[in-house]
Amino acid sequence: MTDLLRGRASSAGPPPAALADALRRAVTLARRGPARDPNPRVGCVLLDDRGRTVGEGFHAGAGSPHAEVVALAGAGTAARGCTAVVTLEPCAHTGRTGPCVEALHRAGVAAVRYAVPDPTPSAGGGAAALAAAGVDVARLPDDEAEELVADWGATSRRGRPHVTWKIASTLDGRVAAADGSSRWITSPEARAAAHALRSRVDAVVVGTGTALTDDPALTARGPRGRLALDQPLRVVVGARDLPADARLHGPGGQVVHLRTHDPAAVLADLRERGAHRVLLEGGPTLAGAFWRAGLVDELLVHLAPALLGAGGAPAVPDLGIPDIEGAARLELVSLDRLGPDLQLRLRPLPARPTDLEV
Repeated sequence: MTDLLRGRASSAGPPPAALADALRRAVTLARRGPARDPNPRVGCVLLDDRGRTVGEGFHAGAGSPHAEVVALAGAGTAARGCTAVVTLEPCAHTGRTGPCVEALHRAGVAAVRYAVPDPTPSAGGGAAALAAAGVDVARLPDDEAEELVADWGATSRRGRPHVTWKIASTLDGRVAAADGSSRWITSPEARAAAHALRSRVDAVVVGTGTALTDDPALTARGPRGRLALDQPLRVVVGARDLPADARLHGPGGQVVHLRTHDPAAVLADLRERGAHRVLLEGGPTLAGAFWRAGLVDELLVHLAPALLGAGGAPAVPDLGIPDIEGAARLELVSLDRLGPDLQLRLRPLPARPTDLEV
């Protein structure tokens, strides 16, 4: 246990084994909350001094009571003098619901043990506020609790969802032949990996050009073409209407049509819908707009050992780079084989200083 703050000397409190068990239970409870939500998944367990559970709860999504409030409601007067074990530092701000630090203090909770500090400027500071009110506060670091809120935390710090630009191309950077055909440039193994990726993200984004030309379903499918359990939001960006018989209207995740060409507005909308990880699968026009706006965090390139020549459609649009000094440099994060294809995971690097700036 790593003590961060201590408001007052604690009583003996629950035994360490009971605290560890309560944290495991809190993590399990937190997983019942929605993964795709503007708010984090949080679980809370209330223990008496003998380590017995007197209340527990989890956060069911934006607008619903926070985990601590649910646990306190279940405990009633038994909450007085107990220890709250929470996966995330209790919030100290008033949003759609009141601050959890006030609820815990009013209920007479004697001690709080939390796993992950709240990274948000508006909601953070709960531990300090509780300690100032005389509550015994300490941190119980936990990897599983960290993992639960990793995407949400990154979104909160960045102010927008994480964006991955996925490209499936030939060695010479072509995503379609001269006649527009593109099925299939990459191997079954690469396509299976792409479907697995879709099931792990919150939203897949294409432009209306791709939606009208390719008529994609944008679903995540497993073996034999069956729909995966986890489906992303299917997002189309642009003003043009989709035909009534578009495959996007078939089974799969919710379809969202955003009639804008502003990448920042797209991400702001998706954040409000609870998206933390966004996958760009559209053509070069859409991806180029995100890139030029500085809103691409990662590139995932599936590279097929094939050539289509100058007549094929390029994977990357004009990025407005006039000379070699302005080349967009990338860091290779990982390189893997997918059947005959290669998968490159890359991260944009900051612009290099010119000779005049060195």
